[in-house]
Amino acid sequence: MLQTVTRKSLFHTLFQVILLAVFLYLFLLSIDLMGNSMKMFGKGFAEALIASTSNPLVGLFIGILATSIIQSSSTTTSIVVGLVGSNALTVSNAIPIIMGANIGTSVTNILVSLAHLNRSVEFRRSFAASIVHDFFNFLTVLVLFPLQYFTNFLGHISRKLEILFQDAGGLTLFNPLKAITKPVISFLCDLIQQPWILLILALVLLFLALRQIVQVLRVLVVAKTGAWFDKVLFKNQSRAFTVGLILTILAQSSSITTSLVIPLAGAGLLTLRQIFPYTLGANIGTTVTAILASLITANANAVIVAFAHLLFNISGMAIWWPLKKVPLFFAESFAERAAKNKLLPIIFVLVTFFVIPLIVIFTIN
Repeated sequence: MLQTVTRKSLFHTLFQVILLAVFLYLFLLSIDLMGNSMKMFGKGFAEALIASTSNPLVGLFIGILATSIIQSSSTTTSIVVGLVGSNALTVSNAIPIIMGANIGTSVTNILVSLAHLNRSVEFRRSFAASIVHDFFNFLTVLVLFPLQYFTNFLGHISRKLEILFQDAGGLTLFNPLKAITKPVISFLCDLIQQPWILLILALVLLFLALRQIVQVLRVLVVAKTGAWFDKVLFKNQSRAFTVGLILTILAQSSSITTSLVIPLAGAGLLTLRQIFPYTLGANIGTTVTAILASLITANANAVIVAFAHLLFNISGMAIWWPLKKVPLFFAESFAERAAKNKLLPIIFVLVTFFVIPLIVIFTIN
């Protein structure tokens, strides 16, 4: 009798794991589809916007706006590297855009957290997990942008690194996530061809997948499977950092890897303190693709910009990992307020990522 119960329990857990894999695939598909639809809306606009800057402060906000529109810091970085390589953009003007792209990429996380909006406790946890990336990037820019503006330290150090790697050549990474989602994405884009319909479909899939992921995770927590995240993948800070780094190098998208932990935070499987070093790892991992791509171009300035992105993230990590209480405090405090006033996250996204950048760009530029 006991053996029968154990077997049933095992099959039930296995079924839940398969369900989790299915809904996780739908989640990844929705993120990729959302990025593709946003690019159809605004990639041309983003390219023109980036190419038009000659003011470092404006460049910072162009990076925020462009990445918020196309939902991919990798795409923004690639555009910047391409423009620098064709001499349409200088290195000193490109670096602030890269800084802004780091901030803009976290919009995806916030959109993912909104799936928990109707459950206050879950939403507070997931929203805090989504905006800790924001506050890390805000604080990093606050410290490093003035330093970069007056000294161009990122440009100087990156130029030395470029000399070291000038004969390195390049590599192309295989992206397993793109490999499993690209056929479906291509089919949907060819079939529909309307970016606004694709965006709606992506959002529906996103919220449906997240809702089911959280429900399945609850079942797995009861089955003790959820402890695997806590005891293995996120056992300590260095392991969480490594997981974030490796996953982002494989996925070639920090938006995807940081979004993955939002439902885990909402379900109570991971704490904000476990997620923070994972986010830092994702921040470093997202620079690898641009570095490899720039090495292939064999253009010195393109390589310098790619290394500047890496150095910016490493510098931010060196400052705020030891002082992690600061970004964690801001994220937790803001999440508490957002849980009480559900309009606050929407206002935060609109004002921070669109209204303020547009005002700065059209006022100063």
